[in-house]
Amino acid sequence: MGATGSGKSSLVGLIPRLYEQSSGMIRIDGRDSADIDISRLRRSIGYVPQEVLLFTGSVRDNIAWGNEHATAEEIERAAAAAQIHDTVMGLPQGYDTMIGQRGVNLSGGQKQRLTIARALVRKPAILILDDSTSALDAVTEGLLLDELTSMSCTTVLITQKISSTVSADLILLLDEGRLIAKGTHRELLADSPLYRKIYESQTGEGAQHVQSIT
Repeated sequence: MGATGSGKSSLVGLIPRLYEQSSGMIRIDGRDSADIDISRLRRSIGYVPQEVLLFTGSVRDNIAWGNEHATAEEIERAAAAAQIHDTVMGLPQGYDTMIGQRGVNLSGGQKQRLTIARALVRKPAILILDDSTSALDAVTEGLLLDELTSMSCTTVLITQKISSTVSADLILLLDEGRLIAKGTHRELLADSPLYRKIYESQTGEGAQHVQSIT
């Protein structure tokens, strides 16, 4: 978590080696990521950037872009986990429904869930969601996060929403490129004035999901 420009995307961009760090080391399973073949590394990562990228084609093709060898069952399973399957089944041709460039005929939340499904169909060891639930309502987001907890992958979630962080194993709070606090939701509520301020400012947003966990 952190304000715009605090360095969240820059930090997680080091994991798939979108650029190299100038100092320090990124370890994956205890191994320096610089020693891992970059193609192999990136194949193990499902990455959903802030800007949604969809192309003209079917819903199925857009999801399968994450794994061109995925079966129809795997595509539908990924869509269900991303909370978009029911929506797709309500479209005129289901998974064969054509969508326009950049998903012009879809809502913001639908676009985000499709790109999350694309990442999930890769069956990644590491899942990176860069502000990828911002357009989701609290209930849908809660269902998605519940699904992610059951998956055998490490999930790194960049968010501005407390409702996305309450069940996290570890929260990093950034400010102007620096780590200013870390801990669980409960620990930061007790120890971090900034985190507590963010929480208090959002108690009316997604409060139901927050309270169900706290």
